Amino acid sequence: MANFYTQFSCLLPVRSAANIPAALDLYAQLKSELDAEGETIGFSVEPAQKAGHEAMLWLWDEDGGGEPEHVIAFAFRCAAAFGLTGRWGFAWSLSCSRPRIDGFGGGAQVLDLGRRESVAWVDCENWLAELTGRNSLPEDGRNPAAVQAGSRGRGPTTAHSEDPGSAT
Repeated sequence: MANFYTQFSCLLPVRSAANIPAALDLYAQLKSELDAEGETIGFSVEPAQKAGHEAMLWLWDEDGGGEPEHVIAFAFRCAAAFGLTGRWGFAWSLSCSRPRIDGFGGGAQVLDLGRRESVAWVDCENWLAELTGRNSLPEDGRNPAAVQAGSRGRGPTTAHSEDPGSAT
């Protein structure tokens, strides 16, 4: 059985170190709302500890269970509460504990904090499929490298698994 992971680590500016306690309250509120819906929040947060980052929060996944959508919702809440403007973004990786054709990738999201909207985003697996004109797994389930080389000796690969997470 393979385990799928979504991982990230980023800094979110909150304008002033004085906003850190209120930002942590916003995180607790989002966590509570998700708990009420039966969902676990997909990231952890704490004040950044590095010199020069006093007005920033460190956001990261906990044990590979990251949820980029939750980070985006939190960033927009902070933007509204603290009057944040400008562009901010973060990237994440998708990985797997075992070799799987669909087990690796990642993405990135750029937000306009002032307008509270997405400016751009990329999903590596879809981007690659679009530019190469191929899906990640041929219809017959064989390894794409074997299909390209014309070899039939590798046998079928593991079937697609559920997408471990993506930003919208």
